Amino acid sequence: MKGVVSAFFYTFARKNCIYKMNFKHNIPLQSHLSMLMAEVFWGLMAPLGKDAMTHGFDGISMVSMRVMGGAILFWLTALFTKKEKVPLRDKLLFAGAAVFGLACNQCLYTIGLSFTSPVNSSIVTTSMPIFAMVLAFLILKEPITFQKALGVFVGFCGAVILVLTSAAAVSDKVGDIRGDLMCIGAQLSFALYLSLFNKLIKRYSVFTVNKWMFLWATLLIWLFSFTHVAAIQWCEVPLKSWWEAGFVVFFGTYLSYILTMVGQHYLRPTVVSIYNYVQPIVAVSVSIATGIGVFTWLQGLAVLLVFTGVWFVIKSKSKRDVAVKS
Repeated sequence: MKGVVSAFFYTFARKNCIYKMNFKHNIPLQSHLSMLMAEVFWGLMAPLGKDAMTHGFDGISMVSMRVMGGAILFWLTALFTKKEKVPLRDKLLFAGAAVFGLACNQCLYTIGLSFTSPVNSSIVTTSMPIFAMVLAFLILKEPITFQKALGVFVGFCGAVILVLTSAAAVSDKVGDIRGDLMCIGAQLSFALYLSLFNKLIKRYSVFTVNKWMFLWATLLIWLFSFTHVAAIQWCEVPLKSWWEAGFVVFFGTYLSYILTMVGQHYLRPTVVSIYNYVQPIVAVSVSIATGIGVFTWLQGLAVLLVFTGVWFVIKSKSKRDVAVKS
């Protein structure tokens, strides 16, 4: 078994090296495919994760498995990739990055998803660029334009409508205000991570960044969740829920993080941001098709406002970037 596992990660790492050598010949196509696949996986993760947390698991156990699974997979893969020397100072900084980028982000999102509908959770995830812009203005002192301010206002109105719809909902298929607010908090946490640790994560490869961040996140989360997870009756969890949890860990975490960083490395931020719209489209379609969630006209209005707000923000950013380059 050990030999099979080693062979898998060696083959994956070797293919990754060959992929990098040949990447420059098809950068646009492969970068776009990487972002598309990542967003599709994340879109599927919402309804599948919700179903798993309805039949066997809960939010705390799911996020605990997710960070531990990610840590194991990234550390195993790192054994077969180029080693990078990480000084103690950066290792400690990765702990801070893990607090906002993984621990708070994934706890709030996963536990929030266990309360609310996968439709609402996926809609909320598209608001992250708005939070990132606001924090960039407050922390990094980046200029804010009228178009960006308008985008924040419109997106905020969409979020308010979504939350108020959940507050009046009688079923979690429509939404739950607790879950919606937690998912919004997850986006704020991740935007804070990008603003504070952007320079750190750019210094290292995807495997180095994620192996240290997931390790720290595992230590932080399991410190509080171990007793809860240990009390779960694992033998009573349906096989279907295990498969769904496996999808969340491997495709929705490990593979999606790699694909996203590949896309972010070669595509402009504005292009990457546009791919965020794929996630709710997939999540809403699958949720409605499987009966896990419903889609009301008020949710449709919230989607329109959030999407429009994000579009204003990224469009303004794109113009600024073009002006700087010229």
